[in-house]
Amino acid sequence: VSAGRFFVFGKHDQSKVPEKVIGLLIEASMAFGTGHHGTTKGCLIAINELIDEKYSPRKVVDIGCGTAVLAMAVGKVWDCKIIATDIDPVAIEVTKANLIANRLEHKIICIIADGISNSKILETAPFDLIFANILKGPILKMAEDLSQSCSLNGIIILSGILNEQSNEVLELYQEKKFKLINEISIEGWTTLKMRKVI
Repeated sequence: VSAGRFFVFGKHDQSKVPEKVIGLLIEASMAFGTGHHGTTKGCLIAINELIDEKYSPRKVVDIGCGTAVLAMAVGKVWDCKIIATDIDPVAIEVTKANLIANRLEHKIICIIADGISNSKILETAPFDLIFANILKGPILKMAEDLSQSCSLNGIIILSGILNEQSNEVLELYQEKKFKLINEISIEGWTTLKMRKVI
């Protein structure tokens, strides 16, 4: 899967990785997030835009990381503190394997957590870049927590949202002091890229 500078591939496609791309080796196993889905691709495109905008986060959290494709994309681009979390222990095991395969195991901390209310996550906050590529329900439920955990002028990238759900999510996050930067729609799914404002 190609998304901007990024090329997501499995071991069987290692020989097909083009030159001058940022390769992300994913063995998806039982966890979600191979890059094929419109939500993951939308998030990778949003990261690509941040690179073009010369954005440089110092602290990043990927909530509901799945295979950690987004955390790994960040780890390959920026020198920053990265936490990857998921509620599913299988996803965290897959994440650890993928980090080793991509030589990123020393750059990314993996945590089994439900949302953002985990002591290790909270003591690292505020974050300059937050990903929540999950589903509308949890994204709405976590709005206040994510707002509290995002630094001023920090970026939040929300996905796992059906196109027809995007206005509801956008309205709530605007109430929580986020300003829309871009809305990316792929295959019926929306990715919202927003900035925390005063």
